Amino acid sequence: MAGPTYIADPEGTVLGVELDGLTALFHAPSGMTHIVAPPAPQILDALREGPADAAELLRRLRVHFEFGDDEVIHARLDELETAGLVRRA
Repeated sequence: MAGPTYIADPEGTVLGVELDGLTALFHAPSGMTHIVAPPAPQILDALREGPADAAELLRRLRVHFEFGDDEVIHARLDELETAGLVRRA
């Protein structure tokens, strides 16, 4: 059984600035700013290609990054969902 499918807000609603290995994200719909570490910004970028479950996100991200532990993606998705930066479709 496939896991949940996630989506992110459209491009332009989340603005990011890299700061010494971290990224400050301003989420315009909520008015909140979040400080995140990789691979959180990359997950948001990958979701802009369209909705995806964790397996699809890993496939998209592995084109550019190495992931040793698939559980990392689940933990980051949980954090991004709690922050309101992604949601289940």
